[in-house]
Amino acid sequence: MHRVRLVFVGDLKARWAQEACRHYQEALARFVRVETAVVRDARESRDVPARLRKEGQALLAALGPRERVVGLEIEGEAPGSEGLARQLGRWLDDPGRMPCFVVGGPYGFGVEARARFDHRLSLGPCTLPHELARVVLLEQLYRAMSILAGHPYHHG
Repeated sequence: MHRVRLVFVGDLKARWAQEACRHYQEALARFVRVETAVVRDARESRDVPARLRKEGQALLAALGPRERVVGLEIEGEAPGSEGLARQLGRWLDDPGRMPCFVVGGPYGFGVEARARFDHRLSLGPCTLPHELARVVLLEQLYRAMSILAGHPYHHG
């Protein structure tokens, strides 16, 4: 079974986000093995650049050398659901690298973390709270896998 890795900055605090993420992770797990890691946010730091550096160091420590790192950023590529499905299918077919989707904290990513990205993915032109971005990412990964499997979830 193929694997997808998800790395998030900070814990989910809102109950609705926890429940939605659990729902889509369980749905996604029908198609791929989902591995999740959460790195600690640096909310104690009032200085945003220092916070981004700390979170970036934690992210870099959590990433493996053979992972295809896909950072979620508003400036990234926005391929649409079918385009994401095609891209994800290619990534999953690469036996040497596992796709790893990274969602940053409230301030996004610092320079060090961005330098590790193999791809930058946008969920659209609107800024999303990082908790909502996790839910949307999981739903879109489930939708992409449904498309690849010919499952009727996606109504294109």
